[in-house]
Amino acid sequence: MTDQTSSVTTTTAAATSSSHPPQPPPLIPRLPDDVAIQCIARVPRPYHPSLSLVSHLWRHTIRSQHFFTTRSLLHSTQHSLYLNLRHNSSFKWYYHPNPNPNHGSSLFPHPPIPIQPVGPAYAVLGSKIYLIGGSINDISSTSVWILDCRVNRWEIGPKMKVGREFAAAATVNGKIYVMGGCLVDNKSRSVNWAEVFDPAVGMWCPVPSDSVDAKDKWMHACAVIDGKIYAMADRGGVVYDVGGMEWGRVPKRLDLGWRGRAVVIGGVLYCYDYLGKIRGYDVERDVWKELRGVEKGLPKFLCGATMVDLDGRLCVVWECKEGGKSMDVMCAEIDVCKDEDGGLSGSVLWVDVILSVPVGSSILHCMAVAL
Repeated sequence: MTDQTSSVTTTTAAATSSSHPPQPPPLIPRLPDDVAIQCIARVPRPYHPSLSLVSHLWRHTIRSQHFFTTRSLLHSTQHSLYLNLRHNSSFKWYYHPNPNPNHGSSLFPHPPIPIQPVGPAYAVLGSKIYLIGGSINDISSTSVWILDCRVNRWEIGPKMKVGREFAAAATVNGKIYVMGGCLVDNKSRSVNWAEVFDPAVGMWCPVPSDSVDAKDKWMHACAVIDGKIYAMADRGGVVYDVGGMEWGRVPKRLDLGWRGRAVVIGGVLYCYDYLGKIRGYDVERDVWKELRGVEKGLPKFLCGATMVDLDGRLCVVWECKEGGKSMDVMCAEIDVCKDEDGGLSGSVLWVDVILSVPVGSSILHCMAVAL
């Protein structure tokens, strides 16, 4: 009887032990995990690769959405620079956790996308980069590839309703809007000339665009100013007020002065003009003004330059084609502001080479992601 009782007791204890698996060790000894995450979240992003080597638990934590949400709440996020370059028929991706040369970090090669389309649109939503459409073997694609910058991994996203190439894409209120990039030669393309992606729903839906007179295919520039999407085509462009769900035409003065890639900082749209000077467009006043104070610190950007908002500062990336077998990719960070007289002033914080690539390479796109 005693042996049977002992056997039952042993079996019960084993069952109880198996029903309560051992708890993982704390992230930091003698600290609750919530407090530990608050501490780790304050560490600058360039050090995260080293932190991920501490343990599997640390690596999992640093890649979690909870961790990035905590960094955002603590205002500890930093903007990383992502570049997409082309050399001949190959496409390369690079990222820079902190392009400021004073921090001693450099550009890192990024895993290539499994299929690289020609002429896709780009959009940044949270910690992810969306590569939208493009053509594959001269056929417009409905595919969407998503780069999760937290783990540096590509994944396939929900397909659009129509195939597009050289479309315009922008992010407003946590949703991605895409327009153009397709010939309006049937009802399906006309109804879906503009689409919106809501990550909460996980699918693309048409944006009513019956009031758009000319539904252009080729869109060469796009920007968001005060909740309105400005998409430039070869002949003018369109404005979509997301809140009011209304379409309009791009102001003539903006159309005449907008050349190349542009970026919006502080409600001002910056780009470079035919003379290679950086200019800013004030939407409220409908006027272009030259950015003063940067003449000596920067070259004239006649071609090959792109711009991005790097945490409220104007970041300019361009190709420096100066002989040899390699080409330097230059980067400058500019602090911009509005003057009391209504003008625009800039202060060049730094200029440096951030990457050397084979001659013949070209910058396709430049993005900034808060991580």
